[in-house]
Amino acid sequence: MSAARKARLLSRSDIEARIAAGEVIVIYHGRALKLNSWLARHPGGDKAVLHKVGKDASDEMDVFHSDETLKTVGAYQIGVVQEPWKNFTPPIQGGKFRTKEEIEMDEGVDLSDADSTSGSAEVHYKSIDERLIEEYDHARYTEDVQKFPELDYETQQMIVEKFRQMHREFVNEGYFQCNYWGYFREGCRISTLLFLAWYFFGYRENPMGLCWLFLSAVCLGLAWHQLAFIVHDAGHLGITHNYQIDNVIGAVVASYMGGLSVGWWKRNHNVHHIVTNDPVNDPDIQHLPFFAVSSRLLGSITSTFYEKVLHYDAFAKLLIPIQHYTYYPILCFGRFNLYRLSWEYLLLGLGPRRGKGAWFRYFELVGLSFFCYWFFYRVVACSLHTAGERWLYVMVSHIVTMPLHVQITLSHFAMSTSNLSEDEAFAQRQLRTTMDVDCPPWFDYAHGGLQFQVIHHLFPRMPRHNLRAAQRKVIKYCDEVGLEYCIYGFTKGNKYVISKLGDIAKQARIMAECNKFCKQEMLHTKA
Repeated sequence: MSAARKARLLSRSDIEARIAAGEVIVIYHGRALKLNSWLARHPGGDKAVLHKVGKDASDEMDVFHSDETLKTVGAYQIGVVQEPWKNFTPPIQGGKFRTKEEIEMDEGVDLSDADSTSGSAEVHYKSIDERLIEEYDHARYTEDVQKFPELDYETQQMIVEKFRQMHREFVNEGYFQCNYWGYFREGCRISTLLFLAWYFFGYRENPMGLCWLFLSAVCLGLAWHQLAFIVHDAGHLGITHNYQIDNVIGAVVASYMGGLSVGWWKRNHNVHHIVTNDPVNDPDIQHLPFFAVSSRLLGSITSTFYEKVLHYDAFAKLLIPIQHYTYYPILCFGRFNLYRLSWEYLLLGLGPRRGKGAWFRYFELVGLSFFCYWFFYRVVACSLHTAGERWLYVMVSHIVTMPLHVQITLSHFAMSTSNLSEDEAFAQRQLRTTMDVDCPPWFDYAHGGLQFQVIHHLFPRMPRHNLRAAQRKVIKYCDEVGLEYCIYGFTKGNKYVISKLGDIAKQARIMAECNKFCKQEMLHTKA
């Protein structure tokens, strides 16, 4: 495309009509980028892009991508837009877009201020469940609006500008340079755990064999726990910042050593970073029938990630009212679910089909097969002789990883799930939906950087060994712009999560009681 065409000014109506015609357009620092040809090759998955269609994705693109990648965006530029840009609701989230002909019939009137997700104007009779969900959700929305800065353009732009300034300071001061000495220490710890797992396993034939087997399983589970942090770093290109190298590291550690797919995790996790804690769009809080952290999940929502209805069915109605009691027991089995999701992702080919990330599908399929061979066949099936030994070794090694699943959910389950505005700044949304976990520096290794989730969500590519040093500046930034920086101790954070789960469980019980009462009234009336 010629330089003149790339520099042409596209009106808001032009962008709307193009999106209505099927073009995938995002705004990046005043430039309109058409990304249709990039979707199938995007290493982070297509849905991370689709959630920014019609919106300003400048901050998200800047923090997620290297300078080398950002230099290539010019190839997708189709024009420029007049700033400030007012965001549309993306099609994947229910946004409605008019064709060029429809816009002309409307005489160019901008209808985007209307609620694009409200559906038709027909009168809709709301059930008791819908009214209860709406009232509870509106109350949480009102609390968030009162608690956080105003959503007007001037306030949000101030938040954006100061965030970009902080980002530049971190870049200039070397916060994105990896501390490889930190990874040497991680390697020593993990190697020690793997050695102990092998050493204790060698005593399984002794009279006290089950005790040694138990210790071996604990050490192996702890090693998997620590290895997951390296996979997380590699998935965000936080080790070498080189796409191929970091993804090879992540695939070797995740697939060959742990039986999991880093590709699945990236596709899931990138969407989580873009639409954090959105009940309809964020897969990291869509855990029906086991958990619900928003009342909206009690209404059988349609997930944009899984592209199916998440039914609040009979099983969910049994589990959600007691979820604050089943939270820890269910998380003990979280790793088994990750196996399922990893195989599903690779066998169905849900990752990039073309481009630099396509070959990892086959690399990971070999890795998962290799893991099944060395762990489930060689270690469990061949080296252990009784069903009891096999059951103990598998269950203990997997349950030991449960704190990792607690850590992952801890930073979000207790936080806001409201959708305040399409124009809410990226930084404000991340701070509103994420909490940090406080711990002494010497215990950082146990959390693997995930205790600094706020900073990580703001700067996903920042190496984890630099997150503690960055915390001071982020807190200062929050003070300047009037945003709350949520940080709690591990115990207090867990209390907040259990309290949130208990609150939603209470709503589920109220709904059940109301429905039961209504049914009894109907039967009484008929009688």
